Amino acid sequence: MERLLWLAIAGAAGTLARYGAVVAFARYAPSGFPWGVFAVNIAGSLLFGIIWVMGEERGLISPNARLIALTGFMGAFTTFSTFAFDNVQLARGGSWLYVAGNLILSNAAGVLAVLAGFRLGRTF
Repeated sequence: MERLLWLAIAGAAGTLARYGAVVAFARYAPSGFPWGVFAVNIAGSLLFGIIWVMGEERGLISPNARLIALTGFMGAFTTFSTFAFDNVQLARGGSWLYVAGNLILSNAAGVLAVLAGFRLGRTF
């Protein structure tokens, strides 16, 4: 039961962090492209890589803490369901260049960010 409570707390924190980031980008970034979701997905991928390596390879994060961080916080923070929705909305609006750019940039940068997270995680 305690683990579920920690997952819920971490999930709430991830949700609030995602919301704050998306709102900030919507306020300050150029409109037309989902920069907030893009930034959260890349930051989430980087953090996932770091946390995974710090726990799995370095043994610096316990399995329970890693579960709470990756499933609770990161599960709520990363926004791939919103990513898919944004692409559908862009496509419905005829913004096919933005759809292609978002699909390519988010996926390629996400993979590279996880790899960078692995490398960074190994340096601590």
